[in-house]
Amino acid sequence: MIIKLNELIMKKMKIALCLVVCFMLNIASMCSNDDTSSSNIALTNVINTVSNGTWRITYYNDSGTIKTTLYTGFNFTFANSNLLTATNGTNTYSGSWSVTDSNSNDDTLSDLDFTILFTAPVNFADLSDDWDIQSQTATKIELVDISGGNGGVDYLTFEKN
Repeated sequence: MIIKLNELIMKKMKIALCLVVCFMLNIASMCSNDDTSSSNIALTNVINTVSNGTWRITYYNDSGTIKTTLYTGFNFTFANSNLLTATNGTNTYSGSWSVTDSNSNDDTLSDLDFTILFTAPVNFADLSDDWDIQSQTATKIELVDISGGNGGVDYLTFEKN
């Protein structure tokens, strides 16, 4: 049990370190002189879209297991300073988020990484990952992640309230 807890703590510490690096890269990309590139436009568009209003999870498929109902009633706010909040009126959980360009050589939406980090509770910590953006509109963002461990594919969809 202690070994599993230590493994979970180490995983969360690695995710936190990745998030800090992603945040720093995000700041560096915003300071770039090439503000007209399509990757910067896509990055800015995603950030502006999700940071406006509240969102809900309408689909979460964790390697073939649908877990959407775990988040029913929760509204997610992607706020300034990379603060992510999930609340259902009774419980509030805080985490962090960022959007970064993972490959500046190929300016496509799928090159953007949408990073989510929650440390607790467990079902919110399950959302912690570097997600690839599959599609994005003003009211919906679809994310996908291919697990490095077991090769499973996770899908996460947020829709604006």
